[in-house]
Amino acid sequence: MLKLAPSILAADFKNLGQQVSAVAEAGAHYIHLDVMDGAFVPSISFGMPVISSLRSCTDRVFDVHMMVEEPGRYVSDIKAAGADLICVHAEACVHLDRTVNQIKEAGLKAGIALNPATPLSVLDCILPEVDMVLIMSVNPGFGGQKFIPYTLPKIKALRAMCRERGLETDIQVDGGVTCANVRQLIEAGANVFVAGSAVFKGDAVANTKEFLKIFGEYER
Repeated sequence: MLKLAPSILAADFKNLGQQVSAVAEAGAHYIHLDVMDGAFVPSISFGMPVISSLRSCTDRVFDVHMMVEEPGRYVSDIKAAGADLICVHAEACVHLDRTVNQIKEAGLKAGIALNPATPLSVLDCILPEVDMVLIMSVNPGFGGQKFIPYTLPKIKALRAMCRERGLETDIQVDGGVTCANVRQLIEAGANVFVAGSAVFKGDAVANTKEFLKIFGEYER
């Protein structure tokens, strides 16, 4: 199934709850929450209080993208705030297997994110253990960046790797995703799409529906 995950990093924080509710009611499948620590990435975003305060706005999946060093330290707190899925960066975990197991033992879905220049080979041993792999198509830390073209064949290679192993792992793409390029990403094998500016800049409801209209072309 193709899923849209609007990233609230691009939303209007003065009206955050309202905007989350609006895109959820328009049909978005996930709400993507970028937690940044100012260490793993240059920016600092938000943490547990914001996630917790938004939880009452929708029952959609809260997809928490942990752009922080050693994210295993925060699994229980992120769960308590209302996460359904926690995605951690392979580059940020000294013991990636331990962190993935912490997430799963907490009863949540586990994802692994890879920066654009990180090879798929880091997934060789752990791919069967995760629910989702996030391919970063920009360098993490800032919204509004342009899609990095060489991540497209990386998505294709990851989907081929999953098929070879008989896995139906979700492949998420984050960075520069728009209605203009999402068809390429679908055809490459991705099925979960993080969109920040492409959803929240302008009419968020109309933009959400435009993505879903494109998804419908592939799900008839």
